[in-house]
Amino acid sequence: MGGPTELTLEDMLAAYATGIFPMAESRDDPEFFFVSPTRRGILPLEAPSVPRRLGRTVRSDHFEVRIDSAFAEIIDACAAPGAGPRDETWINPEIRRIYLELHAAGFAHSVECWSGNQLVGGLYGVALGAAFFGESMVSMQRDASKVALVHLIARLRIGGFCLLDVQFMTPHLASLGAVEISRDDYQMRLDRAVGQDADFARMPYASDGASAWHEITQAS
Repeated sequence: MGGPTELTLEDMLAAYATGIFPMAESRDDPEFFFVSPTRRGILPLEAPSVPRRLGRTVRSDHFEVRIDSAFAEIIDACAAPGAGPRDETWINPEIRRIYLELHAAGFAHSVECWSGNQLVGGLYGVALGAAFFGESMVSMQRDASKVALVHLIARLRIGGFCLLDVQFMTPHLASLGAVEISRDDYQMRLDRAVGQDADFARMPYASDGASAWHEITQAS
C-alpha cells in the first residue's frame, strides 16, 4: 500500500503505536509503504547476549560514543548504497524528512561512534513511551554499529524502557540475543510499552564503555 503524499509527525507516531513502520523499495523510489512483519525481531533488554570479544571493545572505549550529535549524518550513512545487507536501502527522501522531523520533536535519536573527528558508525531509531524502535545501523569501521547497540541497550535499561524492536532478524542481531516473536505477541508487548513512561536522557549523554558494559551485564 502506497503512502500519502507527505507523512506527518502524527502519522508516524500513530503508525509506531499500532505496530507498523514505513519503508521504500529504494532510496530513489518516491513512494513508500507501511510494513507489519508476521514475525518480529526484538532484543530482550533484560537479557542481552554480548560476545566477550565485543565486550572488550566496548570497555576499551576504542570509539567515542555520542548521542544525537549527528542525526542527519547517521541517516545518510544508513541510506548510502551498500550500507546494509541489501544493495539498495529503504530510506528515500520522504522517509528521511519525517525522521528528521521526529528527531527535532525529540522522538528520534541517534547513537554514534566516532574516531577522533570522524563518524565511523552508529544507529538511529524512535522512542515512544517505553518502546524504542531501532530503524537502521551502519558501520564504516569494524564493530562500530555493535558498540553503538550496546550503548543503546544500556541507555534503554537505565531509562526504564521495556521493548527494543529491531524489526527483522539478522545474524548480526541474533549474535546479540535478538529473538523472533509472533505479530500477536509483539502487539501485546507494544501496547504495554507505549502506555508507560521512560526517559531516553536518564543516562548521561557522555557515557563510557565501562559504565555501559556494567549496566547490561547486571541481572534485572
